[in-house]
Amino acid sequence: MSSPNIAAMLDKTEELDLIIKEQEVILLKINDLNKKLKTSPQVVENPNDNSLELLKLWYTQAMNLSNCEANICDLLANQLDALLELQQPSPPPLPQQQKRMAKARVEQPKRQKQVKSLSNPSSITGSLEGKEVAAKVMPQNFEKGEWIIARVVRFDEESKEFEVVDEEPDNDDAKEVESGEKKYKVPMRSIIPFPSSNDPTSAPEFSPGTYVLAVYPGTTTLYKARVVRGHNKRKKHDYVLEFDDDENEDGTLPKRKVPFHKVVAFIAEGDGQ
Repeated sequence: MSSPNIAAMLDKTEELDLIIKEQEVILLKINDLNKKLKTSPQVVENPNDNSLELLKLWYTQAMNLSNCEANICDLLANQLDALLELQQPSPPPLPQQQKRMAKARVEQPKRQKQVKSLSNPSSITGSLEGKEVAAKVMPQNFEKGEWIIARVVRFDEESKEFEVVDEEPDNDDAKEVESGEKKYKVPMRSIIPFPSSNDPTSAPEFSPGTYVLAVYPGTTTLYKARVVRGHNKRKKHDYVLEFDDDENEDGTLPKRKVPFHKVVAFIAEGDGQ
């Protein structure tokens, strides 16, 4: 058995520290909102309140980070076991032990492949690669972040950020790539995956009056909107929404249909990045 790379183990401990800090930020948000709901549970009855959607989003993020933490801890424990074995000479194997060791050598490649897929944190974040998401970015010369539709390129293990591209750029505020796309790096908490277009049950249930982020019909742009009618997971796959600043000449807001896979939770300023 080869000796584990000590430098690589130290890198993993730094990675673990970053994940724990990220967890602490999200858990603080969850605890603050839980305290608010405990003292004023009636706020969820307000049609404009999105507390429950935020809690679901943060719990999902906390779960993903917890899985990453567990995988890294498992990897480090296995590497420490290997180091301890190297420090202790093994006695000559008995005949039965030799048979078990021969069988283990045959199965070892399969086990190593399984451990690699479980112990690598990017096995979770990597599932988003190539997928369309809502991403909160901070363009140059902007005081506040804005939500855009982006495609995940990869997860940067070093910075613990997603690299995404805006496929419909309209300014020069991000790094330009050869295809004319604009590239950004954003943390995990600023990424909201869109529901699978082939699975209506994957979409969150937004009750009427809830504010969401949705793709305005005929565009590739995200706007804040209010739910008029939620989507039916068995029959109707569209939300009926009223978009902010979308008034008719008479001042009324038109009701527009938006596919379920183009709607995500609205996060108020300060809750995303």
